[in-house]
Amino acid sequence: MDSGTTSYLVRRLMWVPVILFVVSFVTFALGRLGPGDPVRVAAGQFRDDEAFERIRAARGLDKPVYEQYYIYMEGVLTRMDLGESFRYQDYDVSEIIFPAIWRSAQYNAVVLVLTLSMGIPLGVFAARRQGTWADPASISFFLFLQSIYSLISVPFLLLFLALKLGWLPASGWPRDCNVTLDFLPQGYECIGVLSAEAVIPIIALSLPAVAIWGRYTRAFTLEVMREDYVRTARAKGIPESKVMTRHVLRNALLPLSTMIIFSLVGLLEGSFFVETLTGIPGIGRLAFEAIGGRDYDMIMAIVMLGAVTFVLASIVVDIVYTMIDPRIRYGARSN
Repeated sequence: MDSGTTSYLVRRLMWVPVILFVVSFVTFALGRLGPGDPVRVAAGQFRDDEAFERIRAARGLDKPVYEQYYIYMEGVLTRMDLGESFRYQDYDVSEIIFPAIWRSAQYNAVVLVLTLSMGIPLGVFAARRQGTWADPASISFFLFLQSIYSLISVPFLLLFLALKLGWLPASGWPRDCNVTLDFLPQGYECIGVLSAEAVIPIIALSLPAVAIWGRYTRAFTLEVMREDYVRTARAKGIPESKVMTRHVLRNALLPLSTMIIFSLVGLLEGSFFVETLTGIPGIGRLAFEAIGGRDYDMIMAIVMLGAVTFVLASIVVDIVYTMIDPRIRYGARSN
């Protein structure tokens, strides 16, 4: 890594605290100033205005927004305290959010492996068959799969595979976990993705993702196959397999690497619809419930974890670019 690239990455890292400050403050202010009262939501049918005021004072909700933000961020930075959940009484946010991320990561890891192993080969196949009937057929196939949204596919799969045929359970997470790893901490030991309950969520998440990977791979591969150095390699008599691996796929991997890295970051994210419809206790369902229940600290933790991983992933992408293609140099100036 040359000095130009190093200085560029240092500048990017210096902007990270600024970006995270803006994201955290805006999220915090929107949560506090938005409509609704989390104390009343958590109280349910109970109504006692004096008790509500005592709870607000105990949690610091009666202070100005900037003072509440300072208190919250001081706890995060000094004690790694993400706050206490309003929805889940007597539980810290970290006790709830990290097990939920672990459950979502199990599903997303399996889906990522399946979609990469199917989408990339299908995209290369479609690119190599350009000009034949297989190319438009593959494009139509990709568009059909991509049009199947999880909000439609999950109820359809539940209706036929679970209700009508009875082949699979309707729940997306096992009630009694049969596959456990005892060496993991409590709350993380269940490997729910290795169960019959996981089949329907995995299908619903994989179908559109395969189409996305196939379409992008086809586009990137076609772009590289039109380059002069590819035609030159073929003119020299180099076998087609070596042309595809050494010249085409390596250069097509450059834009694909961005998608792959952000997909790895996506392992920590969940799906609102799939997890809610199938009852998976993952981070997507948790975020949906936190927004509906005005669970301030939970929303802040989810947004901040997402922002940190996204910003760091963008920096990793820049580093990976220089590793895949050494010709890329950041910070260089043309004379």
